[in-house]
Parts: sequence; structure tokens; C-alpha cells
Amino acid sequence: MSGPLLVRLPAADGGTRAYTPRAVPLRTAPGGPPLTSRTVFSAAHVVADPRADGTPEGPAAVDWDATLAFRHHLWSHGLGVAEAMDTAQRGMGLDWPGAAELIRRSAAEARSVGGRIACGVGTDQLALPAPLSAVRGAYEEQLALVESAGARAVLMASRALAAAATSPDDYLETYGHLLRQAAEPVVLHWLGPMFDPALEGYWGSADLDAATETFLEVIAAHPGKVDGIKVSLLDADREIALRRRLPRGVRCYTGDDFNYPELIAGDEHGFSHALLGIFDPLGPLAAEAVRVLDTGDAKGFRALLDPTVELSRHLFRPPTRYYKTGVVLLAWLAGHQSHFTMVGGLQSARSLPHLAHAYELADGLGLFPDPDLAAARMRCLLTVHGVPQ
Repeated sequence: MSGPLLVRLPAADGGTRAYTPRAVPLRTAPGGPPLTSRTVFSAAHVVADPRADGTPEGPAAVDWDATLAFRHHLWSHGLGVAEAMDTAQRGMGLDWPGAAELIRRSAAEARSVGGRIACGVGTDQLALPAPLSAVRGAYEEQLALVESAGARAVLMASRALAAAATSPDDYLETYGHLLRQAAEPVVLHWLGPMFDPALEGYWGSADLDAATETFLEVIAAHPGKVDGIKVSLLDADREIALRRRLPRGVRCYTGDDFNYPELIAGDEHGFSHALLGIFDPLGPLAAEAVRVLDTGDAKGFRALLDPTVELSRHLFRPPTRYYKTGVVLLAWLAGHQSHFTMVGGLQSARSLPHLAHAYELADGLGLFPDPDLAAARMRCLLTVHGVPQ
């Protein structure tokens, strides 16, 4: 190619503007020493099978080869994989049979390469409304599958429990039962309503201070049964206050895709580990940043990761639950999959200007291993949507 491949992006006035892609990507090679100062999981997306003849309401058609290849990409950089979580479209296209198959396959692949894996345990096999007894049984079924697969369990927030619970005591009883029977320590997941509006009032109260007390009571009542907590409330001050109150030995895994650099870097009182959806597109860069932090260089860590926050805040802007669309777009542009199609047709959940700006921000960070490929694919997407190139 004789020169840079210009991309004409949508402009605010309804026209277009010329964008010149970055010529040289950020160089982040697989391998390197294990991450030591922080435990880092990337919540990984699933790759749809675009050739399947299905509907948004039907079972998800998953391209298993591409889906598992992406997990190997994350493991190759030293990251753990948080499997069958929100990023994998649990409850937004991926049903429980599909999630169960994903867990079995990914756990087997993790064993084959010595990769770290944790898997989501929920209640999404239930039709709502459901009584508390059914909620507990659904959690038990999923917990048994994850533990039998040899993965760490992440007890995810449950829409069914949020709908059935009438008081904080219902949460204390349900989680207490599950923690008593768990074979290994689990991660408790507090997912805020910005990610799923059906989770409003989780832990028995819409007052986050009251909900926090119930959450901490669950942990305190079951010493040795909680490996850590994943907090996805997009409120750095609240996360910091919460992690300072955790019992010794219980980790805080940040799920804050707005404030992750400062939370992972920490302060004189402690720090957060990470379980993040944004570490799907940022995987290699995130791993490199943590290796810098492993040397004690917090300033160098922030210098690598702080510039990524603008992209993350863009992808996760309201309605936040549709951040997955931008994540999959970037995976396609980066060459990790051959198409921009999502289970449930979720590729249509974000506007073209939103996707175009995501491309521009990601390219500016050097996230695309082949900038020309990313530019050519973005030009195709824009052309299909009527933006002349």
C-alpha cells in the first residue's frame, strides 16, 4: 500500500470527516513472566456463528473455535479468564445451556494450558417469577457444574433473587446456604443496576449503604468461604471504602470500568485486583501494565493504563449494559474474529457514530495489531451503513 488508508468517519453535522489511522501499533508480545502483584481476570466475550440460521429469541449459535481461540489469546498474555459472565452476554443472548457448554469447554482448555479461570454461577435457567426455593436450586445446579469443571465459582447477582427477595434476610439465607455447600472459596459478585436494571435494590435495599452492610454480613458470617468480591458499581470511592472493610484474606476484584487504573494501583491502605470487561479489548496492554506494576513502578503502570480510560468510558457509557457491542467490534477490527455479528443480534445495540468513535479511540491507543486491516474493516462497516468512503 502506497500510503495510509483514510477512513471517513461520521461527523457531528451529518457529513463525514477524514481520519488517518495510526501507522504503527503498540507492540505487546505474548509470553513474559507471570503477573505477581495483582490477580487479573478478563471477562471474555463469546463469538457468534454468523452462518447459523437462528433468531434473536432462539438458542445462541456460538463459533466455538473462535471463542476458545480468544481465550487462548488472553491466557498467552498471562491474564485469567472470567468465563460466562456479563461480557459473554449471560441473559442477553446466551442462555444457560449455552453458558454451561461454554464453561465446560473453556475449563477444559484452561487445564490444557495451565490458564487461570473463574466461571459465573447464576440462575438464568429460571423463568420469572420464581420462588426463593427455585432460586436456590438454580444456583446449586450451576455451582455444581462449575465446581465439577474444576473452575473457581463466581456467584453472580441474580435477577430471579432480586425479584423474589422481600428483605435482606432472604439474601443472607440464600447466600449462606450456597457458601456452606461450596467446595472451594468463591467470588461474590455485586453487579449494579447500570449493568442490569433488574438488579436494582440488590442485597435487600436501594440504599447502597444499607446494601453494603448486608453484603459484608454475608462475608463475615462465612470465614474461609469467600476468596474475594467483584464490585461493579462504577463508584471508586464506594469500592475503596468497601475493600478497607473486608476481612483479612478476602480480595477485592474491581469491576469498575471507569476507574480501574487508580483502583488497581491502590493507596497506602490497599488495592484492588481486577475482573474487568474492558480487559477483553485491552488484554495485552493490561498485562504489560501489570508487569510494570510488579516491579514497583506505579507511575509507569498509570502511564500505560490511564490513556485507556477514555475508550473504556466511551464503551461503557449509558445504557452501560450494551458495552458488549463495542467490545465485539474491537475484537473484529483487531482480527480476533472474521465478522461483526453477536448472539441475539446485539451488534445493533449501539449507534454507528458510537462505534466509529470506539474505533478511533482504540486505533489511537495502538490496540490493533494490523492497523490497515482494522481500517479496511471499518471502511466496510461504514459503507454498509451508507457512509461513503
